Amino acid sequence: MNRMRAVVYDRYGPPEVLRLEQVERPIPKDDELLVKVHATTVSRTDTGLRSADLFVSRLVTGLLRPKRRILGSDFAGKVEAVGAAVTEFAVGDRVFGINPWKFGAHAEFVCVRASGAVAQMPAGTPFEEAAAICDGAILALNALRPANLRNGQRIVVYGASGSIGTAGVQLARYFGADVTAVCNTKNFELVRSLGADEVIDYTKEDFTKNGQLYEVIFDSVGKLSFSRCRGSLNHGGVYVATDDLNNLVLALWTARIGDKRVVFPIPPRFTKKDVVFLKDVIEAGKYRAVIDRSYPMEQVVEATRYVETKQKTGNVVLIINADIGT
Repeated sequence: MNRMRAVVYDRYGPPEVLRLEQVERPIPKDDELLVKVHATTVSRTDTGLRSADLFVSRLVTGLLRPKRRILGSDFAGKVEAVGAAVTEFAVGDRVFGINPWKFGAHAEFVCVRASGAVAQMPAGTPFEEAAAICDGAILALNALRPANLRNGQRIVVYGASGSIGTAGVQLARYFGADVTAVCNTKNFELVRSLGADEVIDYTKEDFTKNGQLYEVIFDSVGKLSFSRCRGSLNHGGVYVATDDLNNLVLALWTARIGDKRVVFPIPPRFTKKDVVFLKDVIEAGKYRAVIDRSYPMEQVVEATRYVETKQKTGNVVLIINADIGT
């Protein structure tokens, strides 16, 4: 029983390069947990690394071919074994978290550091929902914290129905901001239920031309630009970017010149503190993971194709071990 099923890929390309294969089960080091994965997600990061359309991604994954054959960062499951130095977790614990940069969650088992971005699952949360929490929510936290949102400030969340966007709406609301969500009309009811005060259909209205001013504009999908949004920011306002390396230069420039600035939180940080924070916010009833579709592990290619349509609402979940329990 030292083998496991995993989704692997040996070359960059379309979703069809993914396949199921029997591979060696990982063995936890002294400071690691071995987690039996119930569910994970197929994220925008997964699709970008697999396709390697942006050559810079190969600096992470390997120039000519993938160094790590198994994708997947988010996970929720049960602790199968613990390393000799682990005291915080025990076999049988229900845990969730994210394994950034190392990946490996698109498999029946994954090893994660006990001191890393992993915690006990929120009480009453099913595995599928727990698996869909961390990636979008922690990326949204990375973006919103430098913006110093305060009670009563006005924020636009652009792309409010995606993984990062649905998290951004809820977290901005949690921090006390008045939220304007920009998305497609079909998702209006959803984003209102997440706490949006106002909703705008980007296909019918350009919020940058409505005369309104905001303290923060959060582009959760990488579709805007500072130049386009600058006129809609109040003095001291912040444009928060999630894509386009040009924003790194702008972040450095606007930190020194002008009264409006760009925040581009890269590289993102994934910490245990943030996972525990999200657990507490969920248990307080202030946050929920949004799931668009769930696929069995065997349909990973179909799941990936759907994510690449860029039309998903919230998260796409991949069920790895359906028999692990609830």
